[in-house]
Amino acid sequence: MIYLVTGGSGFIGSHLIERLLRNGHSVINVDNFDDFYNYQIKIKNTLESIDQNSDFEFSDKETDISRLITISQSETYQLYNQDIRDKKGLEAIFKTHTIDLVIHLAALAGVRPSIERPLEYEEVNVRGTMNLWELCKDFNVQKFICASSSSVYGNNEKTPFTETDNVDNPISPYAATKKSGEILGHVYHKLYHIDMIQLRFFTVYGPRQRPDLAIHKFTKLISNGMEIPFYGDGNTARDYTYIDDIIDGIMKSIVYLEAHSQVYEIINLGESEVVTLSEMLATIENALGISATKKILPMQPGDVLKTNADITKAKTLIGYKPDTNFQNGIKKFVEWFLRK
Repeated sequence: MIYLVTGGSGFIGSHLIERLLRNGHSVINVDNFDDFYNYQIKIKNTLESIDQNSDFEFSDKETDISRLITISQSETYQLYNQDIRDKKGLEAIFKTHTIDLVIHLAALAGVRPSIERPLEYEEVNVRGTMNLWELCKDFNVQKFICASSSSVYGNNEKTPFTETDNVDNPISPYAATKKSGEILGHVYHKLYHIDMIQLRFFTVYGPRQRPDLAIHKFTKLISNGMEIPFYGDGNTARDYTYIDDIIDGIMKSIVYLEAHSQVYEIINLGESEVVTLSEMLATIENALGISATKKILPMQPGDVLKTNADITKAKTLIGYKPDTNFQNGIKKFVEWFLRK
């Protein structure tokens, strides 16, 4: 099978590509190496995902990405430095390759930055996604998996969150773009018969996690003896999901989608284990053997109070079965962090 993965040099995407290649598939990686965080991290992710861990000497961004593309190309792996907002650039890729299924992970992420740059989030997360659906329509690509987010639930008072809950009250532009993607995806399913699964990811963590996210940021700051920003009273809570379990959920979604037709499904992928901010911090401190110094700050606009996934549908429909509890997941993450 030939899979096109957008955002394939990011955190989740690089792990997915690694698994797809290991299973003998061919992969087209479309990533624009956005400056949201250091492009060098994405280069390292890419090299690890294709099992090329040789030293890479960095110089400047344009040269480095060009060199990465040159050294990474193979019969089973093709890398494109491509922005999903550029439909003509994407079209050239669709013309070059026969694509069996698209796994769309590329997005501008982050609740707080979306409040500062809402129009850019709309351009990437809504228009960029529509560009892909338009090309799937034009080139008869009938299978599509899309990354949504637990952010769509907003401050839903009912827990755990189920896929049938009303999600008409997002509290950040990021969440609104993800909700828009689910709605528009249904349009393309109904009009053009694109079989589709929308996966609502719940706070993914693990090796290669973005450095701006709380677990990675806390681990780095604590290790360096620096104070950490601690928002609120510590009672906000998240359903943290280990990267291996997320990849397992995506792989099982691929299997389901390839075996069925007339599919449009929204599925939660979480751990269904709620961890408070205070508990998260204590777990990292324990894994590092270092106590943190906290800088207490007020809650940030757009942050939800709690996330908690009902994963009954994922278990029933695709056989999803997460098996990494938070303590073991943090231990694995800290081990990776200390040796990287």
